[in-house]
Amino acid sequence: VQLQASGGGLVQAGGSLRVSCVASGRSFSMYTMGWFRQAPGKEREFVAAIRWRSGGTTNYADSVKGRFTISRDYAKNTVYLQMNALKPEDTAVYYCALQSTNGGVWRPSQETQYDYWGRGTQVTVSS
Repeated sequence: VQLQASGGGLVQAGGSLRVSCVASGRSFSMYTMGWFRQAPGKEREFVAAIRWRSGGTTNYADSVKGRFTISRDYAKNTVYLQMNALKPEDTAVYYCALQSTNGGVWRPSQETQYDYWGRGTQVTVSS
């Protein structure tokens, strides 16, 4: 399974950006796709996640609620993260992740929930 993230870039504070992540490979299941980010000198942190089925339940970190929206496209095996009202503190490498095994209790913010990770895409917000 491969996860390819794209769409990062440089944007001014207050602006918007959309990052995408495509999952590809042979015979894999999709239960959850999530976005995490890692800023320089900081640990990787949870941003948002979406259940692939189950009504597309979403979950967000408090720091992005009301500004970021996660969505999915079944036909394209793609997850999107629409980021609005961006702040300099949103600057980070954004990683997508895929849960392909059904692990019972849904813990979307836990990295151990996920089986595959993409390489990340850089998002830089200038002040």
